Amino acid sequence: MTGSAIAQAIPIAISPILTRIYKPEDFGIFALYMSLASILSVIATGRYELAIMLPKKNEDAANIVFLSILISILVSFVSFLIILIFNNPITNLLGNPKISKWLYFIPLTVLFTGLYQTFNYWSNRTKKYKRMATIRVMQSTGTVTANLGMGFNGFSSSGLIIGRLFGQALSTCILAEMIWKEDSGILKYLNRFKIYALVRKYKKLPMINLPNAIIDGFRLSGINILIAKFFTTSTLGQFSLAWRMVQTPMALIGGSLSQVFFQEVASSEKKDLFSIAKKYIINGSIIASPLFILIYLFSVDIFIFIFGDEWMLAGKTASILAPWLFLNFLTSPLSTLFIVLNKQEVLLIFGILYMILPLSVIFIFKEFTFIYILNILSFSMSIMLLIFIFLILYQTGKINK
Repeated sequence: MTGSAIAQAIPIAISPILTRIYKPEDFGIFALYMSLASILSVIATGRYELAIMLPKKNEDAANIVFLSILISILVSFVSFLIILIFNNPITNLLGNPKISKWLYFIPLTVLFTGLYQTFNYWSNRTKKYKRMATIRVMQSTGTVTANLGMGFNGFSSSGLIIGRLFGQALSTCILAEMIWKEDSGILKYLNRFKIYALVRKYKKLPMINLPNAIIDGFRLSGINILIAKFFTTSTLGQFSLAWRMVQTPMALIGGSLSQVFFQEVASSEKKDLFSIAKKYIINGSIIASPLFILIYLFSVDIFIFIFGDEWMLAGKTASILAPWLFLNFLTSPLSTLFIVLNKQEVLLIFGILYMILPLSVIFIFKEFTFIYILNILSFSMSIMLLIFIFLILYQTGKINK
C-alpha cells in the first residue's frame, strides 16, 4: 500500500502541469488507446498468472511463470498481425482517424502488461513486497518524466502514449532483472511435461476466469469507446481525467490489497473466509468512505482549482461517479474469493450482467446529456456492486453451515 501510494502520488502531483500542457482531446486519444490496449492485455497471459499463487511448491509456480511468458509473447504477436491487417476497419469503426497510427503500438503495451503481471505475481508469491513497491514507484517516475519531457517539447497525445509505454518497459525490465538475480535458481525445475500438466490442472482459469476478465475489460473499455463515439474526444478526455484521478490511485491501492488479500485467503482454511471477507468489508468502508465523501461534495471546486477552468466537467464527473467508485474499490479484492472457492462461473455470470448494464445505459440514453447519463450509470452500477457484496457473503457463509 505504501509503495502504491508513493507511485500514485507522483503522477497526481504533476497532473496539474499535464492538464495545462495537454488538451482534453489529448487525454481523450490516450484514453481511447488504453481502452483498446486493455481489451487485448486482459488475455495477455491467458489468466495463468493467477495460478502462480496457487501451487504449494515453488517449482510448479516457476513452470507457470514460464507458461505465462510464452502466452504473452504469442498474444502480442497475434495482436500485431490483427492490427496490421485490419487497421483501417478498426479506425473507421472507432470513427477517430487520429488513433490509426497508435494502433501499431498496442502489441507492445500488451506484451509489457503480460510480462509485468507475471513477474508481479511471482514476487507476490515469494512475499517480495518491497520489490513490488519499488517497481511501482519506478514505473510512475518513468512515465511522468516522459510525459513532461515530451509535453514541454510540443508533443500532443503522443507524449501521453509514449510516456506510458516507456514507464511500462522500464518497470518490466528492472523487475525481470531483479527476479533473475534473486530467483534464477528455480529455472532448473522447468519441465515441459510439468507445464502441460499444470495447463490441464488450472484449465478453469482460461476457460472461465479469462472470459470473465475479457467481459470486465470490454465493460471498462466499452464505456470509453461509446463516450468517444456518441459525444466527443474532448468529453472522453474529461471523463478519463476524472476516472484517473479518483479510480487509478484507489485501484492501485486496492490492487495491493487484492494481492495481499489473495495471498491470505489462498493460504487460509475455507471456514475462515466469511470472517476474513466481513472484516475486510468493514475496515475497507471505514478507511475509504471519508475520501469518497470529500470527492462527492467538493470535487468540482477541487478540479477547477487544481487543473484549471476547462476541467470543470471532469470535476462534475468525479462527483457523480463517487458512490460507484467507492463500492468498486471495496469489492475489487473480494473477487479473488471466487478463485479460491473454485466458483469462477459465478463471477462470470455476474461479470456478464455487470458489462451489459453500463453499455446499455449509454447506448439507450445516448440522446440525453452526458451528465444525465452519468447519474443513471453511477446509480445502477452502485446497486449492482451492493448485490455483489451480498453474493460474496452468501457464498462464503455457506461453508460454515
